[in-house]
Amino acid sequence: MTDEEIAVKLEGHEHEIGSLKHRMEEQEEQNKVIQDLVMSVQKLALTMEAMVKEQSMQGERLKKLEDEPAERWNSAKKTAFTTIISVVAGALATGLIFMIASQLIK
Repeated sequence: MTDEEIAVKLEGHEHEIGSLKHRMEEQEEQNKVIQDLVMSVQKLALTMEAMVKEQSMQGERLKKLEDEPAERWNSAKKTAFTTIISVVAGALATGLIFMIASQLIK
């Protein structure tokens, strides 16, 4: 092999090395972009998880707020029923006492 052939081959190798370096730099850039994308997706997943938890807690609070009027209505019905029964029982007891008292007085 002559010096000229060696020089030509060396230049070919240098050109190929330069091309490989350029491809490697592009690959490193793509790798960085992919890594940034992975981090963004991870942050998005964490944010979504927090949103799901918050939505669940809001659902529980909303359920309590929706149930409160029904509980009040049930309580009011119980109070009204108890009051009516008490009035009727009191009237019956009073009538019974008056009947017994009138029988004893005769």
